[in-house]
Amino acid sequence: MIRRPDPSLLDLHDALLFDLDGTLMHGARPIPHAVEAVETARAAGRSVVFATNNASRTPQQAADHLAVIGLEASPEEFVTSPQVASRLLAEDLAPGAKVLVVGGPSLADQLRADGLEPVETDAEDVVAVVQGWSPDLGWARLAEGAYAIRRGARWMATNVDATLPTERGLAPGNGSLVASLRHATGAEPEVAGKPEPGMFTVAATRIGARRPLVVGDRLDTDIEGAVRAGMDSLLVLTGVDTVETALHAEPVRRPTFITPDLAGISAPFPLPVVDGDGARCGAVSVRREGEDIAVVHGEADDPRVLRAVLALLRATHPEHAWQGRLLSRDGATALPAAAAAR
Repeated sequence: MIRRPDPSLLDLHDALLFDLDGTLMHGARPIPHAVEAVETARAAGRSVVFATNNASRTPQQAADHLAVIGLEASPEEFVTSPQVASRLLAEDLAPGAKVLVVGGPSLADQLRADGLEPVETDAEDVVAVVQGWSPDLGWARLAEGAYAIRRGARWMATNVDATLPTERGLAPGNGSLVASLRHATGAEPEVAGKPEPGMFTVAATRIGARRPLVVGDRLDTDIEGAVRAGMDSLLVLTGVDTVETALHAEPVRRPTFITPDLAGISAPFPLPVVDGDGARCGAVSVRREGEDIAVVHGEADDPRVLRAVLALLRATHPEHAWQGRLLSRDGATALPAAAAAR
């Protein structure tokens, strides 16, 4: 019998929805294999969308930034959290309504494009506050936001990412600045971007995708958003989260797949099969031993082992986080228990 070759991730999906920061780049530095992966997906006829929570750039500016790392993109390929936030507000507010911008010029430009009037200071006729990350955001603008929110204005955050990956490491993201207004006002914002599923459903609908794959580096935004949108997700280990945090995550933040990077996007990708308390993926296999999972065949750092473990967790821990350990073939702990991993 001739065995059929294993499909690749591109064979399994008709579109790829890429995160930017931490997935394709660190600031102005490309992540190895990322640009080539996007180009490979396009060459294979797959639709590509860039879904980003970064509120500091318009789609054109984001496309210009990708060009810096050697990746050509058009503004139409982007879905951004400012776009989603502005559209949500425009759907509910009267045309020309005044919205206080706690963020940068690109966020204000998006509001204008959707028929709203962005302002920089609070007043009685300000009906909403929209907050997005900007490197120039200071105390004075945050204070204006606090005045408006305390007065009862609607509060929309583009995203609540706690950190932002840069060339130098993790910097405070919009979520850290949102936390300051939350602390100052006692209010809770609406959130437009990831992990809300709207960004991914809008992107998939725009391109007519039926089997999209969400690709990102963060469990609390990219992966949770994909799970809530009912889409497959790929966690790449080039940004914020790790194997440990992924395997011990709550089910709503559990990725479908994990890979070190995007190097193997078109390579054969054996899929896992669950059988009772065990799972196999290609030549490797794992099994449950109480709350722990032990590697039966293969090495613990083999990506196929991770696929088998994730499949077993989906079957055995569909409603709660896994608290056990991953054990290598000699019984040693390959990953810590959940409490230690945190």
